[in-house]
Amino acid sequence: MGNGAIALGALAAGVNLVSGYPGTPSSEIVETISKYPHDGVHLEWSVNEKAAMEVAASAAYGGARTMVTMKQVGLNVAADPLMSLAYVGVKGGMVVVSADDPGPISSQTEQDTRRFADFARIPVFDPSSPEEAYEMIQDAFAYSEKYKTPVLFRPTTRVCHAYASIENPVNNGPKAYDGFVKDSKKWVIFPRLSYMNHAMIEQRNVEIGKDFSTYKWNCVEGGNSKKAVITSGISYAYAKEYLKDHTDIKLIKLATAYPLPEDFLLQALEGVEELLCVEELSPYIEEQILKLVGKHALAIKVSGKLDGKVPASGENSSNLVADILSEFLGTEKFARGLDGNDAPALPMRPPVLCAGCPHRASFYAVKQAMKGKKAYFCGDIGCYTLGNAMPLDMVDTCLCMGAGITMAQGFHWIDGEGTCFGFVGDSTFFASGMTGVVNAVYNNADMILCVLDNSTTAMTGHQPHPGIGRNMMGQFVDKVDIAKVLEGIGVHMIVTVNPLDLDASVAAVQECAKLPGVKAIIFKSPCIAISKPDGKCRISEQCINCKKCIREIGCPALITVDGNVTIDENLCTGCGLCSQICPVHAIGGDTQKGGATS
Repeated sequence: MGNGAIALGALAAGVNLVSGYPGTPSSEIVETISKYPHDGVHLEWSVNEKAAMEVAASAAYGGARTMVTMKQVGLNVAADPLMSLAYVGVKGGMVVVSADDPGPISSQTEQDTRRFADFARIPVFDPSSPEEAYEMIQDAFAYSEKYKTPVLFRPTTRVCHAYASIENPVNNGPKAYDGFVKDSKKWVIFPRLSYMNHAMIEQRNVEIGKDFSTYKWNCVEGGNSKKAVITSGISYAYAKEYLKDHTDIKLIKLATAYPLPEDFLLQALEGVEELLCVEELSPYIEEQILKLVGKHALAIKVSGKLDGKVPASGENSSNLVADILSEFLGTEKFARGLDGNDAPALPMRPPVLCAGCPHRASFYAVKQAMKGKKAYFCGDIGCYTLGNAMPLDMVDTCLCMGAGITMAQGFHWIDGEGTCFGFVGDSTFFASGMTGVVNAVYNNADMILCVLDNSTTAMTGHQPHPGIGRNMMGQFVDKVDIAKVLEGIGVHMIVTVNPLDLDASVAAVQECAKLPGVKAIIFKSPCIAISKPDGKCRISEQCINCKKCIREIGCPALITVDGNVTIDENLCTGCGLCSQICPVHAIGGDTQKGGATS
């Protein structure tokens, strides 16, 4: 896997410390390192991206090679330390892996890390395949140490999740380092230091751009025609696939978008009259080329996203790039038999909470308790975002991690009549939720915090978090108790309830809704993907086929066959929620995990 290649490349580079926060499409990097021999390498899932960045920074100050992993929106969380770190610099190589998600497939935004590199004035590497990622991340460590700067490494989803064979991967063991040398003029950021370092950075980046002009992954293929294509990342693979039948066309691969390797590009663009920029996310390369063309008065027509030749949003595919290049070259579309018109349409598979998911029961309990009352339901990032789907319809807002808690407070201040709920998962509570709770207590807000505690980081692959009692070094550690944290913050009303006990859950919500101030309900039940129940629910002959079970909770295990309500035993986990809402008690089971029996 591409993420695995990045992990093995880091081990080959002698990485000493790896920290990160799980986020698709980057999560498997840390997990791969944990599965391979990594003696002497400290490995951790940090509480959030900011913490991960700061842990890695101090280790790099001491000369260690460090890697930080996250997805593109996680880079926003880590932006504060990264921007200052760009000015302060590092001693050991420090690589920040920020995996972009064109589409977006599993993210809030189509954020472009190349823009962030430009903004922070630090180099960025853009691999186009797992094989390239394995070698390129080793180069990234070397460049970081050479120029004493953190560098960004920007794989995209299709590189992270592609598969390839890596020949003879090596593990050279952790790099030796001499440790931290105290020097407050170097490591303590002050305005005067920042001013001097900013000037140094701008001069240094010119030097890095010249260095990148001879970097092996910036290359030119094909012929010497007047038409050329410039591309990067996975789009290079798509373009190369199509252009293998058009070897006369010049194909330019840009692996380091910032600092721009001007000398390389000027040489690559000699004799070119028309240039097509094929890239995902923002028109970053296109804009840089336009600046270069203007700066050197080159007679080149530049096309891409800005003139509509390449879509402005979404991810590229081999077929899409084939169409784009066909139009650019004036050849027949799908000239190499890529036409998929005869293929059947893919089935519609909207995301849905798993059968037996305790989050469904939590949302349903709140919905029942608030029936007929004005309420605001502020969601968050995680599996429970899917609570927005019908028939639950229990997520009114979802902005970013931790925002549900603070947004609930905003609704309270503009509408004192509505009951305001902030939903957050257990992992997200630790990552970015605690600050919002402090804010609510400090400002005397009136809200109900609902912590959906399923004892894992479910959405990104069941990584551990501070509430689990285990870390990535294989150590058993003290669990951080969410209830005790809330009590320490100053939340006086804290109720823990099993969401699969519907009556108790509804009663807890109703009780909290009567009280002023900040209240918290911890809906605690393990994720069914890691706690496999054995029971199944069954429908008896008492069923009147009213379909209330289907209409109310939308469990994928509840289906109709020939118009009759049926339970798909391949999906049912026996959670018992449906049995508790059936008006004629027609649903039962041999076991009811955590819920009422019937």
